[in-house]
Amino acid sequence: MLAPLHNPANLQGIRAAKQAFPDIPHVAVFDTAFHQTLAPAAYTYAIDRELAEAHRVRRYGFHGTSHKFVSEAAAHFVGRDLTDLRQIVFHLGNGASVTAIRGGRSVDTSMGLTPLEGLVMGTRSGDLDPAVLIHLARRAGQSIDDLDDLLNRRSGLRGLAGVSDMRDLVARRDAGDAAASLAFDVYIHRLRAYAGAYLAQLGGVDIISFTAGVGENSAAVRAEALATLGFAGVQIDPDRNAARGRGIRVISTDSSPVTVLVVPTNEELEIARQTLRATQG
Repeated sequence: MLAPLHNPANLQGIRAAKQAFPDIPHVAVFDTAFHQTLAPAAYTYAIDRELAEAHRVRRYGFHGTSHKFVSEAAAHFVGRDLTDLRQIVFHLGNGASVTAIRGGRSVDTSMGLTPLEGLVMGTRSGDLDPAVLIHLARRAGQSIDDLDDLLNRRSGLRGLAGVSDMRDLVARRDAGDAAASLAFDVYIHRLRAYAGAYLAQLGGVDIISFTAGVGENSAAVRAEALATLGFAGVQIDPDRNAARGRGIRVISTDSSPVTVLVVPTNEELEIARQTLRATQG
C-alpha cells in the first residue's frame, strides 16, 4: 500500500458515502493530481527503467490539494498574477511536504512514490539512504512489515525524541532536553536543505508560504527554517512572526524582496471546488 496511514481511512469514507448516497455522482480528488505537471527529470527515480515502468515506480507527490489552494490564495493576497510568480509552499503538519511552484504549476515536491519521502515528519523518517533498510534487514532481522512500521510510525520526531507533536518537542527543547533539541535541529536542517534546493530549481523565489498545523502555528519553526536565507532576499520580521492572527498574514519585513506568508490551508474548500468543476463540466 503506497499510503498506509491514509488510504484505509479514505476507502472507508468512499464506501460509506456510496452506501449513504448511492444515486448521486461521487468524485475522488487526489492529492497527487497537482503534481502531474512535474517534468520527467523531477519525477523519475534512477533505478532500472523497465522495472520502474512495469510497477509504475515514480515520484507522484502528495498534499497537492493544499499546495494548490495555498499558492493560489497567496497570489490573490499579494495582488499578483499567479502565472508570474515563483513560490515555495511549506505544508508542515504531522505529515509534511514542500513544493516548488512556478506559474501556478508544481515543478518539484518533496514527497515521492509515497508520503514517506522528503521532510522529517511527526512519525515518518523522510529521506533516508535506502541501504539503511538492507542493513537493518540483514543485521537486525527486520521484516518488510517491521521496516514499514519503523519508517511510517516509529521514526521522525517520535523516533528521535519520543514525541510527534511539535508543541511538545519545542517545550522539551526549551526545557533543556538534549534529544528534543537534536530532533528539532534535524527537522530544521531538512527544511533548509529543501528550501535551498528549490531556490535553485526556481532561480529565486517571490513568495514563501507556511501552512498546516506546524507551519501556521510554530513561529520557532518558521524563523529557524528561513534564518539562513537572507542572501536570497528573505527577511523575517520577528514581531510579525511571533504574533498570532487569523487569516493570511505577512511575516516578512516591509523591505523584504521575498514576501513570506502564513496561509491557513483549506483542503475541504479546494476539494469542494474541484468536485463542483468535475460534476458541472
